[in-house]
Amino acid sequence: MSEAERTIETPDDPPPAGDAGDTDGVDGARDDRSEVTDDGTPEGVSGATPVRGPRRVAVLVAVAAFAYLVDLATKIWVVTSLENQRSIDVIGDWMRFRAVRNAGAAFGIGSALTVVFTCIAAAVIVVIFRLARRLYSVPWAIALGLLLGGALGNLTDRLFRSPGAFQGHVVDFVAVQHFAVFNLADSAIVCGGILIVLLSFRGLDPDGTVHRD
Repeated sequence: MSEAERTIETPDDPPPAGDAGDTDGVDGARDDRSEVTDDGTPEGVSGATPVRGPRRVAVLVAVAAFAYLVDLATKIWVVTSLENQRSIDVIGDWMRFRAVRNAGAAFGIGSALTVVFTCIAAAVIVVIFRLARRLYSVPWAIALGLLLGGALGNLTDRLFRSPGAFQGHVVDFVAVQHFAVFNLADSAIVCGGILIVLLSFRGLDPDGTVHRD
């Protein structure tokens, strides 16, 4: 066998130890780049900007509009068909539809503070609009949409129903046995508040980041 043939058949020498280390370093860098925390920040990189999707303002607006319109439609039905009429049994004596004008907050609390609750509802709406600028979480969008729709529903009553602006009485109609009479706006507010508490316990912020205490 000639010298040239022996050269061709001889396998390549293994790479030097330094080259192998460089290869491992590249693989390690690749692995580091593939590990991302829950909030979109690459693991081990301090101060990195979280990777976020589009803002979820449209979800908030859609949920708020749905809650508001359903509440408004039920109140129109109550005023036109149920006021000054006998209550309607829905689930026996356990739940009935009965028209009530409420000067207080949700579930009839604080009937002497109508103007105060009107201002609080307006303040809640302003806060929600401010939060919408950094809203990237769908669950938070749903929760804030429920709060916004419920607050707008009851605020509409405060502004436009008798006895006058900022003192209007809210239309309630869902009467549960051994409980207060309420409306769908109250239900939306309560559901939104419960969802916010659950999201806070899980460490999820409105901007989509997750923090762990």
